[in-house]
Amino acid sequence: MLAQLDSTDGNAPARLCADAAKRQVPARRHCDEVTFRTDLNADAMANDKLSEGIRTFVADAVKLDALMGARRTA
Repeated sequence: MLAQLDSTDGNAPARLCADAAKRQVPARRHCDEVTFRTDLNADAMANDKLSEGIRTFVADAVKLDALMGARRTA
């Protein structure tokens, strides 16, 4: 894909503008715990990735605790 882009001639018009983005007000959406949990459970990828991230974080924390314990006794 990069080779194809490199071989393409022409101009690429700007699609994003920092000034325009600063003028736009982000849409507000009510979100309480029930709404958050419902939306999270409705999105399988978000649910799976959050669970995976938590499991990985805990496993890394256990490894770090073991490493730190090993260094204290050495």
